[in-house]
Amino acid sequence: MAFNGTWKVHRSENYDKFMEKMGINLMKRKLAAHDNLKLTITQEGNKFTVKESSTFRNIEVVFELGVTFNYNLADGTELSGTWSLEGNKLIGKFKRTDNGNELNTVREIIGDELVQTYVYEGVEAKRIFKKD
Repeated sequence: MAFNGTWKVHRSENYDKFMEKMGINLMKRKLAAHDNLKLTITQEGNKFTVKESSTFRNIEVVFELGVTFNYNLADGTELSGTWSLEGNKLIGKFKRTDNGNELNTVREIIGDELVQTYVYEGVEAKRIFKKD
């Protein structure tokens, strides 16, 4: 699958505004802007393993397409939701457990980049990754 591999964040678009809308304080936003996030993605059928490593944490997330799971963002925000595969896009539909607001995410390969788009309360941001 095209998502397999190790991806290092290359640039972000509107990420600070997105984090601000999520309620992340200024200090954490400044740190997150320089987190050096790296994703290692492997897919086996409907099962994905995503290893996230950054300046702040190293975690492994395992999920199956269409199966609800819980996930904590780096700032501690708790989410519950699912990933699905629609064409060549991974579509994440999550809800915050603290307020029920939706956080939607799309991961897609565009050229030689992995583009992850986030939408929360009308604010859209992107993080663009290059293969490491």
